[in-house]
Amino acid sequence: MTTDTTWETDPEGFVARYGALFEHSPWVVERAAERLPLGDLHAGLMAVVDKASPEDRIALIRAHPELAGKAAIDRTLTDASAAEQASAGLDRLSPVEFEDFHALNRAYRDRFGFPFIICVRRTDKAGILAAMRRRLSNDRDTEIESAIAEIGAIVRLRLEDLA
Repeated sequence: MTTDTTWETDPEGFVARYGALFEHSPWVVERAAERLPLGDLHAGLMAVVDKASPEDRIALIRAHPELAGKAAIDRTLTDASAAEQASAGLDRLSPVEFEDFHALNRAYRDRFGFPFIICVRRTDKAGILAAMRRRLSNDRDTEIESAIAEIGAIVRLRLEDLA
């Protein structure tokens, strides 16, 4: 995926166009804008994440909402997150599914200190629950890398939506 030429050398326009790609984390796009032109847009953005400090990477992960969590209930999700969670049926949970999500969210956050991240547009409710259960047995470093990879997948789909 390459940048369109309009944004290749205009940091302000680049940030205006892509600043919301990363959930509540415009710093990724702002830092990428300092490196224009990027060539491959997705790779350039993810290189910023890969080179970020451990604290910034954790902050990026923590900026994401829990799946079917408080932000979904309060309707305070970003438009992109709301649409993505709805695409996986997370806005239509049975009482049992709702309890499963909340129990797994709590267990995951207690174990790792950040929310479970998965690209929900590539799966469904059952797949998400299975991944949550499976990934609970990972170590923290593995989960940090898994979360970053999933954020990369989310951003790739969001970029495709902008095309």
